[in-house]
Amino acid sequence: MSSLLFAYGSLREAESDHEALRGATALGEAIVPGARLVDLGPYPALVEVGAANAPKECTVVGELYEVDEVILCRVDVIKQHPALFQRKQITLADGRAAYTYVMNAEQLRGRKRLPSGDWKRRFEPPRRAEFTQPRRWHR
Repeated sequence: MSSLLFAYGSLREAESDHEALRGATALGEAIVPGARLVDLGPYPALVEVGAANAPKECTVVGELYEVDEVILCRVDVIKQHPALFQRKQITLADGRAAYTYVMNAEQLRGRKRLPSGDWKRRFEPPRRAEFTQPRRWHR
């Protein structure tokens, strides 16, 4: 039996854990609304915002794969499921359901968010709209 797997970080093409998806069928880019990406250094974590009508900036970009049970078990080991990441079924922007690996907000407290929601853009400087200017108070 096959399942859909949403890869948003180290499992993506040309990233450190992509080899774990050997034998999977790549289905292209996918987006998860209502989620944020958090930078943990060598890899990111997805955390759900929880609102179906979350702001546009609360999206995560990744790749979608069709995987079998063997590949899913291999990825479970790499992601240390369920001790570190939890494998969970999420809803993609197009309405399809897919598995991905998430962390809860408590695990990610104090960590830097990636405003772009795209791990491949982690080294790009933020665009002006992705950060806020400090308020200047005038008398």
